[in-house]
Amino acid sequence: MKDEKRTSQSIGSLAALLLFAVFAVCVLSVLLTGAGAYRRLAARDQAAFDSRTAARYVTTRIRQADRAESFSLRRLDGVDAMVLTEQIDGTGYETWIYCYDGQLRELFIREDAQAQAESGETILAMESLSVRWDETCAGRLLVGIETERGREELVLYLRCGEGAAA
Repeated sequence: MKDEKRTSQSIGSLAALLLFAVFAVCVLSVLLTGAGAYRRLAARDQAAFDSRTAARYVTTRIRQADRAESFSLRRLDGVDAMVLTEQIDGTGYETWIYCYDGQLRELFIREDAQAQAESGETILAMESLSVRWDETCAGRLLVGIETERGREELVLYLRCGEGAAA
């Protein structure tokens, strides 16, 4: 009788241990699945953040300079650049916005100074920036922003128009 009781307790203990092991495996499986989903969502959100931040930065800087003769497109060390011109206490200054060496950069210099691409302040990581006037519509600017996680195309209408920026 004692042996049956001991065998019964052993089987019960083994069943409880087996049930606990199955439960632990299920919990671990759910946790790993959740962690993978979280990583994918975080990467997607970071990509969207990078793209939106770059687009909003460029859009805001263009709109701040949307005045006659204060916005132009030029090339700096072989890359497209937007040049925003302003007068401060009678002295002319230029803000160059461009993508160089995998970074969106901004360079603020006097009008008479020589601009150098490597001198710009890094704003954020960006693969490329392309800016051009739309030849089919005066005052419409086409901006292409490419980050390591995606590309975004912007169409901006400037009040100052292409003629004012030439």
